Amino acid sequence: MLERLAAVEAAALVALQKCSDASALQALRRDILGKKGDLAALLRAMRELDAAERPGFGAEVNQVKARLESAFTAKEEADEGARRARDLAGRRLDLTLPGRGQWVGAEHPLRRVQRRIEDVFIRMGFDLAHGPLAELDYFNFEALNFPVDHPARDMQDTLMLENGRVLRTHTSPVQIRTMLAYAPPIRIIAPGAVFRRDDDITHSPMFFQVEGLHIDRHLHLGHLKGILGHFVAEFFGDDIGIRLRPSFFPFTEPSVEVDIGCIFCKRAGCRICKQTGWLEICGAGMVDPNVLAEVGLDPEEWGGWAFGVGVERVAMLLYGVSDIRLFYESDQRFLSQFA
Repeated sequence: MLERLAAVEAAALVALQKCSDASALQALRRDILGKKGDLAALLRAMRELDAAERPGFGAEVNQVKARLESAFTAKEEADEGARRARDLAGRRLDLTLPGRGQWVGAEHPLRRVQRRIEDVFIRMGFDLAHGPLAELDYFNFEALNFPVDHPARDMQDTLMLENGRVLRTHTSPVQIRTMLAYAPPIRIIAPGAVFRRDDDITHSPMFFQVEGLHIDRHLHLGHLKGILGHFVAEFFGDDIGIRLRPSFFPFTEPSVEVDIGCIFCKRAGCRICKQTGWLEICGAGMVDPNVLAEVGLDPEEWGGWAFGVGVERVAMLLYGVSDIRLFYESDQRFLSQFA
């Protein structure tokens, strides 16, 4: 039996040196070391030996197996090294080529625009105010002059939650919370995410707003127009100009839509502005007396104005982006343009 074992080892080493490819090497490993290989057959033949001889023979088989395992491993590593050497020798490396570029992170265009809006109003003396994203119906609607059966609620396309809460449809609830928490005069902006059931090239289910509120004595619409005119000049230039058009919002009276001169045609009329020379940018108005009364302010003594501007709307005009969804697709080819 020991002679058969020595013959198996010698034959395996000779065959191993003759193997020229990986598939032949694997087949030889299987024939020698596999469950049905030559060494396994010798172990099964141990029952032919006397009981006293079996332990010694088994130890010899294990030693031969270990030596062959090492030989096969060394052969595989040598063949792999030779293959890599041939592969490298066959390539032509141009060391003057530039390395592969890496994407460099940058501030998101929406965050950049929101921060710029905040900076403009902070320099004019406004404070930042924040509130919860999941809001009570009272703060999101009722306190803002939206009765339960008011048809204007249908304009909001609200995403409803449990326990009387909603995903806020605007940042106006922050105005209510601020007026309840602080005595006037109040001058704040409320930036943040809002949610509506909208999804197309100009609307997103989640988008960002910056709303402003000023409560004081003797305020009028001219103050509002002056503030918004300064904001537009900071973003789009002194020659753009704004105009106010009558509109309706439940929480302001009178209410206006604010237009800016078309930044593409300079009010000459083009496809973007539908030949009007103007582009809508935000909604605004004087705070409705019912809203003031709801938060405990006397409408005869106090007045105020408010506005709401969409960050995406400003970004689309500022950068000439035609589809709002590009801001949310995380496409580095698009976002890297703003680095």
